[in-house]
Amino acid sequence: MLRWVLDIWKIEELRRRLIYTLGILVIYALGTHIPLPGINTPALEEFFNQFNQSIFMLYNIFSGGALGKMTVFALGILPYITASILMQLLTASVPYLKQLQTEEGDYGRYKIQEYTKYLTLFIATVQALFLTVWLQNQTTPDGTPLVYSTGIGFTLQTILILVAGAMFVTWLGERISKHGIGNGSSILIFAGIVAGFPSMVMQIVNTYKTGEISVIDLAVVIIAVLAIVVGIVIIHEAERRIPIQYPQRNLGFGAPTVSYLPIKLNPVSVMPIIFAQAILVMPATFVQLFHFESLSFLQEWFRYDSLVYNIIYVALIILFTYVYASVIVNPQDIAENLRKAGAFIPGVRPGKETEEYLATVINRLLFVGALFLSVIAVIPVIIQIKTHIPFYFGGTTALITVGVALDTLHRIEGHLAMKRYYRFLKG
Repeated sequence: MLRWVLDIWKIEELRRRLIYTLGILVIYALGTHIPLPGINTPALEEFFNQFNQSIFMLYNIFSGGALGKMTVFALGILPYITASILMQLLTASVPYLKQLQTEEGDYGRYKIQEYTKYLTLFIATVQALFLTVWLQNQTTPDGTPLVYSTGIGFTLQTILILVAGAMFVTWLGERISKHGIGNGSSILIFAGIVAGFPSMVMQIVNTYKTGEISVIDLAVVIIAVLAIVVGIVIIHEAERRIPIQYPQRNLGFGAPTVSYLPIKLNPVSVMPIIFAQAILVMPATFVQLFHFESLSFLQEWFRYDSLVYNIIYVALIILFTYVYASVIVNPQDIAENLRKAGAFIPGVRPGKETEEYLATVINRLLFVGALFLSVIAVIPVIIQIKTHIPFYFGGTTALITVGVALDTLHRIEGHLAMKRYYRFLKG
């Protein structure tokens, strides 16, 4: 391990990229601690304590706690992530965007990225407007307002700061992708989640010291976390390799050249869990926001530890796994690309038969992947109910942190491999 770290530090380009990434993360961390002007911070903290089972909890995790403190980066990278997902869906359904992506090369990708930024600006503005207006009408249980001085001045000022903060965070993510290590948006979400780990550990330690959880419960939590991480690593790296051949590469000397078409066991990553959580927290969120007393029973039904919640949760995860995979893994497109490249799957005719074969393989893999995501999502709930740990740790955070860490490690290993090849050729 030490040798690996030293090898990283010896490579100038890799060292420069790591330092650049750390510098960007420092800037991001500072922005998550600068509060918006005019916000009653103590009252805000007291107010958000009652929204532990709402969409604000989910958003707060991804923003690195910035939303709960209402800082200049309160919107975080989520507007850009939302815009990117919407653009993926639109690209699959709008012919013009699909043509840009598949036929226009670098120019098409540039235009799609440009449209994504415009959509990010629109989403950030809408979210900032809703958040600002809503905050001005909220008070703590004892009647303390969350905003010192309401009015049009505060509204315009806060919207401007929040939107500027969201676009600046988007720019920081682009800088990491271009000059740093890993995908910038993923790294920022990863940093926001990891920033909350020390406080979670301290909560567990304090709870153990006070005797609220036993040694056995503590051991169960540690073993469960390790098992979840190991399971995520195994499934994240698992893939089905479908052999493909290129007839033109067979020049008569030996067997034809065989390549592989890798298809991930879980090609959709954490997105189905995020979609499912976003939908399931909506009923309780609206009841809390608008004080619908007649619908208060929804808060009990849609608690994360209720049977109804978890049954619907698993069903939505499986549904969104297939829906989202149909957008990013299209058997028809794969079969068409193989045909254009002159490649074929041994024993399968090109065209429609290849498409049907790929669809069967992908659907089987997705079923296993969806079951895995469901287990990862539900196990933390069961562990918390049984051990009474003082916070909620979900499969979403585990999948994101482990997935981003693995992706970053692969990129670093790629740089190291290139350096070894260069040294070998030079020698």
